[in-house]
Amino acid sequence: MTQQRLLPRELHKVQRVPTCVVVAILVTAACGSNPTEPTAVPPGVIAFDSDRDSIGFQIYVMDTRTAQVTRLTNTTTANFSPAWSPDRQKIAFGSYRDYPPKLYVMNVDGTGQTRLTTDTGFDFAPTWSPDGTKLAFSTNRDGNYEVYVMNADGSGQTNLTNNPASDAAPDWSPDGTKIAFASDRDGNNEIYVMDADGTGPRRITNNPASDDQPVWSPDGKKIAFASDRDGNLEIYVMNADGSAQTRLTNNTALDTEPAWSPDGREIVFVSDRTGHREIYVMNADGTGQIRLTNDRAEDDRPRCRP
Repeated sequence: MTQQRLLPRELHKVQRVPTCVVVAILVTAACGSNPTEPTAVPPGVIAFDSDRDSIGFQIYVMDTRTAQVTRLTNTTTANFSPAWSPDRQKIAFGSYRDYPPKLYVMNVDGTGQTRLTTDTGFDFAPTWSPDGTKLAFSTNRDGNYEVYVMNADGSGQTNLTNNPASDAAPDWSPDGTKIAFASDRDGNNEIYVMDADGTGPRRITNNPASDDQPVWSPDGKKIAFASDRDGNLEIYVMNADGSAQTRLTNNTALDTEPAWSPDGREIVFVSDRTGHREIYVMNADGTGQIRLTNDRAEDDRPRCRP
């Protein structure tokens, strides 16, 4: 099987103009799920990136219960990959306003946008430590993709993985002791877990396909991820030790970029089953899938407010 590299999708986004812009509405009909299944509950407020306003990818927040959408960034270059701080007061994100793209942080209303990284590499995929004092992220400043950590103000940037392979897509465990990430250090893309200081990396998937985008459940017992092991990208879940790997979506389209609701009962994700990328939600067991956005633009990288 040809390996599909998923890591830095943000780096390939282009400044497209959608053929029309449609305000997102909440779709209450189940999409691709059995009518007898319990419909997933909209997970409250999410942040995501989208090119719906004809100015390239920008950061938005949406109340999924009312479908109210607010744009937080407004630049002529792309902004992407939002990540909520644990106290709900900040959003970290990547931006092309400085090329190569760098990491920024802003208040949740879009004010106070501040640059955190200043190196010459591509910086993306920020994730907060549970106590809000640090950010892990991906960067190729050393010639290949590595997982770095820094203080929340951008100081103290340190390479955690330090491996000649590509290491990316970090996600912090809820107790702050571990970081899950994706790496091709064993020949193909797999999910790994390391201690938060970068020691003790261990592989928890072992599949000839591409496994990527790990995200911890709020209770730390599960990890959701994306994989093309069954022929196309689908959402999977497994125990935090890698056991009991189970497919949650089963669609001929692309299903990717999972993120847990704050209570762990739902998973939001991205799918192009309608012909373009929209945000969906499903129950944590894969049932009750519904679409949360409905426009002709590309909606991407959803993250639920803690």
